[in-house]
Amino acid sequence: METRSNRRKSKKWWILTPLIILFVIILAVGGYVWSIVNNVEDTFNTKMHDPIESIDMEKVKQKTEDTEPLNILLLGVDQRENDPGRSDALMVLTLKPEKDEMQLISIPRDTRTLIVGRGNEDKINHAYAFGGADMAVQTVQNFLDIEIDYFVRINMEGLKELVDEVGTITVDNEIEWSDNKYQFKEGPVEMDGEKTLAYVRMRKLPSGDFGRTDRQRKVIQAIIDEGASVANVTKVNELIDIMGNNMSTSLDFDAVKSLLNSYTETRKNVTSYRMKGSGKTIEGIYYYIVPDEEITKVRDMINS
Repeated sequence: METRSNRRKSKKWWILTPLIILFVIILAVGGYVWSIVNNVEDTFNTKMHDPIESIDMEKVKQKTEDTEPLNILLLGVDQRENDPGRSDALMVLTLKPEKDEMQLISIPRDTRTLIVGRGNEDKINHAYAFGGADMAVQTVQNFLDIEIDYFVRINMEGLKELVDEVGTITVDNEIEWSDNKYQFKEGPVEMDGEKTLAYVRMRKLPSGDFGRTDRQRKVIQAIIDEGASVANVTKVNELIDIMGNNMSTSLDFDAVKSLLNSYTETRKNVTSYRMKGSGKTIEGIYYYIVPDEEITKVRDMINS
């Protein structure tokens, strides 16, 4: 069951939101991207492209060219000066072109698993702190017994910048609450970047993590709706610059072109799922324990 300790320890799940938004906008603005192709190519290849040893890029490029399903590890990182940061949010994004489907599997940051390259069990989000994206990819591959084809990493400040760039977003808020700075009334709420961060950060509500996940989804959909329409007209350059300043990825520009050509329709049907388990304290440290049957269930969801 979800414990109070679990909610406290996973308080930074909200930073997952910009990962999904920015990646989906890449897929959503396909036509207009080509009119600013030089800026896009330069941003991806000089600012964002970050290949890692654990991903066989030749194999992945062939899969992309053949329009096979792809698994993309999304890492939300709270990275500060002189600190490598930890992946406080992890998600496997699976693109299934044969079904026109995009599937998002959230992995709780405190999940106890083997950290590949260190030989011990620890919280899955520590893999990034120990060995960067490379170790995080290897650890998630081992945990779920799947192949990761690409990774995308973003620092949390990208969310605020993106919302401010598109202007404001509006979400349908289900319950009235306040965080002592902002008042969120029941019904439609219009938000700028700072208010959006407050909206998705809030954890001291009866719904706990489940409510926060629901608010993330509302924000994601709102920014996709607003951002994609704005980007199609005037703001692709600005959105690409935001991605360049806040993201790194094993995707190069050729891979992005392949996704735009063959995987755009996957954004039409987005499903999401959060891995289930229970909290447990081991030697004084809190962990989230995901049972084997849940891991098997999620692996089957990804591979189906």
